[in-house]
Amino acid sequence: MIRKAAIISISGVSLTYQESNIFRNEKPWGVILFKRNISSEKQLRKLTNSIKQIMKDKKYPILIDEEGGRVTRLSNFLNNSNFTQKFFGDIYKINKNIGLTLYKNYINLISKHLQTLGININTSPVLDLLQTNSHGIIGNRSYSENLNVVKELGCACIKFYKKNKIATVIKHIPGHGRASVDSHFKLPIVNGNLMLLKKNDFECFKNTKSYFAMTAHILYSKIDNVNNATHSKTLIKEIIRKKIGFKGILISDDVSMKALKYDVVKNAKLAHEAGCNLILYCAGKTHEVKKILKEMPYIDAHTKKKTSEFYKFLS
Repeated sequence: MIRKAAIISISGVSLTYQESNIFRNEKPWGVILFKRNISSEKQLRKLTNSIKQIMKDKKYPILIDEEGGRVTRLSNFLNNSNFTQKFFGDIYKINKNIGLTLYKNYINLISKHLQTLGININTSPVLDLLQTNSHGIIGNRSYSENLNVVKELGCACIKFYKKNKIATVIKHIPGHGRASVDSHFKLPIVNGNLMLLKKNDFECFKNTKSYFAMTAHILYSKIDNVNNATHSKTLIKEIIRKKIGFKGILISDDVSMKALKYDVVKNAKLAHEAGCNLILYCAGKTHEVKKILKEMPYIDAHTKKKTSEFYKFLS
């Protein structure tokens, strides 16, 4: 498999001539879709089919952020704005059986939509542990402030999606819950005790059996006081790979976010050099997509192997 180590985004509801050529000639590993790419179910099916046809790959990785609540891309024809992760977490704390049943039914519904629309990866669940006095960017996107609730519902989410042949992306590894600012605009710095983080925030991501994980653009000063997690070789190797034990494909969070201090190309290169198997670019600007793909290498042996496992799962 020949693929560039990048997940790209596109500008509108159909591929431009330039974008078609990017897929055809540069062969990015995958593509992520946003509201700007979606007007109707019919249009979205046509878009995903066109991408797969250009790539000559019926299993080509097409991702979407469909967490529920305020992070939903299918709101033109699917109303799940009330169904936040915290909504299910609160029910689960009262009655586990009812909580799991409702959550399973919800995921089955979302999965059927994604399958019909030609989407095979949902960048969910959020496994960030909710913290008091943290920034609201996570908020009700988290299941709970309770570690066990986060772990149990996170694992259930992955299992329910897998049964529907939809892969998941756990995020934001190794934990975004303590961030005091929004990483879309500024770099959060977490000064928390390392032992506290290991026993709580990092623990949420252990043994989750997800094919993919997405990094947090956060600087953990007790681990690496210079580089944020996405750009930190130390954090990726020692915490994400060793301590948490994540063995799958590690995806950077969006390299166009303001938490990262360089231009998108340098942000992408640094993320890949630090140990992210794939870099994620979400802004949909064709000239930046071209620049990133020019600098990105082809996927390595580990990513090829794990991609093959993902494709086998889809069969």
